[in-house]
Amino acid sequence: MGTESAVQEPIFTSVDDVIERLATTGYLADKATATSVFLADRLGKPLLIEGPAGVGKTELARAVAQTADAELVRLQCYEGVDEARALYEWNHAKQILRIQASSRASEATGNSAQHGWEETKANVFTEEFLLSRPLLTAIRRADPTVLLIDETDKADVEIEGLLLEVLSDFAVTVPELGTITASRKPFVVLTSNATRELSEALKRRCLYLHLDFPDEELERRILASRVPQLSASVAAQLVRIVHVLRGMQLKKLPSVAESIDWGRTLLALGLQDLDETTVRATLGVVLKHQADHQRALAELKLA
Repeated sequence: MGTESAVQEPIFTSVDDVIERLATTGYLADKATATSVFLADRLGKPLLIEGPAGVGKTELARAVAQTADAELVRLQCYEGVDEARALYEWNHAKQILRIQASSRASEATGNSAQHGWEETKANVFTEEFLLSRPLLTAIRRADPTVLLIDETDKADVEIEGLLLEVLSDFAVTVPELGTITASRKPFVVLTSNATRELSEALKRRCLYLHLDFPDEELERRILASRVPQLSASVAAQLVRIVHVLRGMQLKKLPSVAESIDWGRTLLALGLQDLDETTVRATLGVVLKHQADHQRALAELKLA
């Protein structure tokens, strides 16, 4: 049910090509990030991206998909996610209806119960009743695909074993149907907020990239790209304050996305300056915990 060995057609021609093409989507990548993306593409290996929440890990996968004109298939990991949610499951409700219909048909035609069941069993474990989940969906696609396995560290260890199996051969075995092998490898991105250590076996299968919050110069460029109407002086003020906030002991440090939201908020309110009154009035855009508000106002001497 597939070719013997999957291929992955290259997306990018060089590291500079990565930087230029990601920039067209609004994602400004530094040299290290672009190099990791290029190598993952060229070597056909999954890319594991680790770093704090809000630094653009998921957004990078989206940008690669957009750049490659590829479908983004996302497996969102969480505690308790299982094989059925990650790989596939059978549509049991539809199978029961088919079994009931077949049973009535057998009674009407006088077929033996055993003969009827054998025929029905062969019919209900077919493609018609298979519910494909993200991993199987990505493997079966013949068109360009980016498979995003998001927040891998939130999944149970058992899921790591499943990922090892799938990402090693890019194949899935469905006992009733056989082995389904990818004809075209997806570009695979795994993200982790490093809330727990991933297994060495999984890490060995991947290239590794650590993303941190951007420096002030890069974040100003990101703001200029995403909120071009914001004046350079206000953007510089905003980025300085955000970087001060990230240096505090907060429950949740402001993400790049929240910096962008803050810039858009200032535009929506028609504000031309980030003075003390404006910061107090709009701080909820970047800080989402009351304790963080209080600490930030105190340390910024705005309390």
